[in-house]
Amino acid sequence: MSVLAARPAVAGRRVRPARALLYAALVLLAGFYLLPVFAIVVASLKSFADASQSTLWELSKAPTLDAYSRALTQLAPNFVNSVFLAVPATLLSAFLGSMNGYVLAKWKFRGANLLFTLLLFGMFIPYQSVLIPLVKFLQIIHLYGGIPGLILAHVVYGIPICTLIFRNYYAGLPTELVEAGRIDGASVMGVYRYILFPISIPGFVVVMIWQFTSIWNEFLFAVVLTADVTQRPLTVALQNLAGSFLVDYPLQMAGALLAALPTLVVYILLGRYFVRGLLAGSLKG
Repeated sequence: MSVLAARPAVAGRRVRPARALLYAALVLLAGFYLLPVFAIVVASLKSFADASQSTLWELSKAPTLDAYSRALTQLAPNFVNSVFLAVPATLLSAFLGSMNGYVLAKWKFRGANLLFTLLLFGMFIPYQSVLIPLVKFLQIIHLYGGIPGLILAHVVYGIPICTLIFRNYYAGLPTELVEAGRIDGASVMGVYRYILFPISIPGFVVVMIWQFTSIWNEFLFAVVLTADVTQRPLTVALQNLAGSFLVDYPLQMAGALLAALPTLVVYILLGRYFVRGLLAGSLKG
């Protein structure tokens, strides 16, 4: 008995060095990956004079939050613009994508596969190739130059990926749910509202995190489609912090951290739900 009891302990000791080596390699890779973040944080805590007299990696002898105060003052209006842009565009594209995915997955009709394929082409169209016709179109409908035009552009561009995710998600759900709803007298919209929508939360989490992150960090549409300076989102204002003659590294780094904070918070709070939703439906079909 004593010999048998000792064997697991010996085997466990043999595994520990390999596991320790694996952890050491992971920590090393994580540290290497986080080096830019470390440099940004260190630079953001310096004064302008301190940053001009030291390298980017050197720790400040007198850390200060002055750069954050100045960045927040300059970026506050544009931060509000980004919120007014990202939240409605995310909700609209998610809702329209869910409706498209529901119809294409559960209500087959002639040409449904062709329509789905054509929708997917929108995922591969570069922003640069549609800028001129997009500007002309927004000018015709009097939405060029402000947040409403940006919302429309991001909703239209977001529909293909949202439709793909929801279509694959709904394809993995039992068709008997739809049939049972129809037997009970529910309409097409009734089946969606009372049966599929309540169980679509994982799909909505995936789509909304994806869309919010993409819209919040987007720059090309933001700089081209906003003629009014007061309507420009955060990414454009962040680029304007670069300056012309003197580079204020603490201000730029503090602004970059503040701009990344909303998406970071979203991933911290909803990251596990994002993975669950991705595995639950978006890879099915």
